[in-house]
Amino acid sequence: MSLFLLSSFFELRNMQAKIGIIGGTGLYDPDLLKNVKELTIDTPYGPTSDSIIIGELAGKQVAFLPRHGKKHTIRPTDVNSRANIFALKKLGVLQILAPSAVGSLKEEYKPGDIVFVDQFIDRTTKREQSFYTKEKVCHISVAEPMCVNLRKNLIAIANNLDFKFHEKGTYVCIEGPRFSTKAESKMFRDWNADVIGMTLVPECVLAREAELCYASISTITDYDVWKDHPVSAGEVAETMKANVEEVKQIILKAIKYLPEESGCECRKALKNAFL
Repeated sequence: MSLFLLSSFFELRNMQAKIGIIGGTGLYDPDLLKNVKELTIDTPYGPTSDSIIIGELAGKQVAFLPRHGKKHTIRPTDVNSRANIFALKKLGVLQILAPSAVGSLKEEYKPGDIVFVDQFIDRTTKREQSFYTKEKVCHISVAEPMCVNLRKNLIAIANNLDFKFHEKGTYVCIEGPRFSTKAESKMFRDWNADVIGMTLVPECVLAREAELCYASISTITDYDVWKDHPVSAGEVAETMKANVEEVKQIILKAIKYLPEESGCECRKALKNAFL
């Protein structure tokens, strides 16, 4: 695997990828890709979570970025989502597939299930959620925070593969890295949320600001503590191992069949975002 330090458009011309994968817990598997190159990309927002791996998957050029770093050393709070999204856009990415591990807040959302979440409730407090922090303010719309068309394609793929999945879900994004108290978990259930995690926000918001299509592939690893069942990192890891093969199959099919032009509104998200 060769390592490049890229900073100019000229250097990036031959390293373009239309599809990006921001890998979640358990999906750090660069062996999925062929003819790989490992890139380090300068951004105005600092370093990305790790180097970005460019390679071929299902006949297409794909960019893979481990969200927490290859060795899972970055806390959810410290993930530099601005740098990650900026770097992927710089590489020409138009669509982002974002697998991640979540806990369940409902009995019917079972460990092992996949959820194509369509809404979020933001409970984070320490994360920068905009590229526009000086000179002008961007009022980006996230009424529908996931790309509608990208979600539809992923749902159709999961259905064809006969996987157990949920077409919709509201994701509560907490600051982490600690898990919830019982009181918090029960409150989130009262809010009618479906799953809980630590990474969706601001990642999906910044993707919208960058006018990229983004969809989460959430895999349930546990019932949150509302079910009188203590959550442990070990349990999450074990369940994720069982889930990861299904996620890989979905990603493989998605990359093979996704159209480059989705016909959605994501590519025009900034049109009415500035006063």
